[in-house]
Amino acid sequence: MTENWIHESLYPTWCQSFKIEKMLIEKKSAFQDIKLFETAYHGRVLLLDGVVQVTEKDEFPYHEMITHVPLLTHGAAKRVLIIGAGDGGVLRHVLMHRTVEKAVMVEIDADVIDLSKQFMPQIGGASWDDPRADVIVGDGIAYVAKAEDASFDVIIVDSTDPIGVGEVLFTDAFYQECARILSPRGIIVNQCGVPFMQSEELEVTSRRRRQFFPHVSAYVVSMPTYVGGFMALGFASKDAHLTLPATSEIAARAQAAGLNGDSFYWSPDVQHAAFALPPYIGRCLPQR
Repeated sequence: MTENWIHESLYPTWCQSFKIEKMLIEKKSAFQDIKLFETAYHGRVLLLDGVVQVTEKDEFPYHEMITHVPLLTHGAAKRVLIIGAGDGGVLRHVLMHRTVEKAVMVEIDADVIDLSKQFMPQIGGASWDDPRADVIVGDGIAYVAKAEDASFDVIIVDSTDPIGVGEVLFTDAFYQECARILSPRGIIVNQCGVPFMQSEELEVTSRRRRQFFPHVSAYVVSMPTYVGGFMALGFASKDAHLTLPATSEIAARAQAAGLNGDSFYWSPDVQHAAFALPPYIGRCLPQR
């Protein structure tokens, strides 16, 4: 941190900086270093171990795409498991789908949940008190290992990068257990970094998922504060014959789910187009 500027430390040779209007909290939790501060343009910003996790200004592309895409591709998801996502944004967007009967969220760091509720309450909104939500402070690996077979239709992994506390969520063992607890048409989506800077993240995790899921793909979302171009969201399904629904079908499913058209990034056309990958990203996926 230089004077009233803070510099993100994700890459050793390239960074972005934020001018701090007010530092709201600096603390070390049991798992990671947490900073939450106010800015003039991006609103409040959450950093974990020096890396931007969420800003009030541009949280919407990530949260809309990591939730609406798998739920509407599945088309009949009733039980959703969320790993990580302590700011509450994924939980809020999952529960926008009135077709979802249960959303279990497992976040390892209680401080992330508490501070997000206190300083960024609009990101989680009313989802924390939704009767369909079961918020668990605990280890996602342990939860998945103990969950019953075929107990979820969709799993969304909103973790930090595969270093530190998030590393265990990118292993063979984790993906194998996820496949076990997903229903026969089950889908898993997880953040796979920015391929322009982190291509290995998508390459390695896609190969690992291919061992346990016959359908492996990825789609992209443009996130201004995740520097380096498109962010990749890894996508895998137990249904080997899964096809991307037509935009008209996606729109019909969204209407049935009760999405009221107030998205700022996601749309049926955007969902369909997001799977059309630039070659430099497509080459990161396992080739048949």
